[in-house]
Amino acid sequence: MSDEYFIVRREAMPTVFLKVVEVKRLLGTGAAHSTAEAVRMAGISRGAYYKYKDMVAPYEDTGPSRVLTVQSVLEDRPGVLSCLITSISDAGANILTVNQNIPADGAAYVTVSVRTDHLSVPVSELLDRLRNVNGVVSVSGIGLRQ
Repeated sequence: MSDEYFIVRREAMPTVFLKVVEVKRLLGTGAAHSTAEAVRMAGISRGAYYKYKDMVAPYEDTGPSRVLTVQSVLEDRPGVLSCLITSISDAGANILTVNQNIPADGAAYVTVSVRTDHLSVPVSELLDRLRNVNGVVSVSGIGLRQ
């Protein structure tokens, strides 16, 4: 079997392929707790799912993602991290990870990794917005990588 790939419009896809993708989504989001439940919800057999599950994926899941790591220092007071995260989300970034050190000397170091594929503003503007969040001491963006 070769590793040759094709991009095919959704409308041209056999229904079974679309249902396999739906089963994967149901399992990935926790909407279904087992493969048996997911295939039942999608309306396909387990055999069809297992036959195609490693061969079908939405294009957006196979392409490279743009990931930005935001390093920040926050004042150690209630709500600052929440406001930072809300600002990131409001800009359309998908938060992947949040790591916070235990606060010391009134400040906490926080690193947030975000996927920027659907960002509604340029990265520089996002970083400026984060710097203006009340209680944020400093913000820097590290390596927007693909």
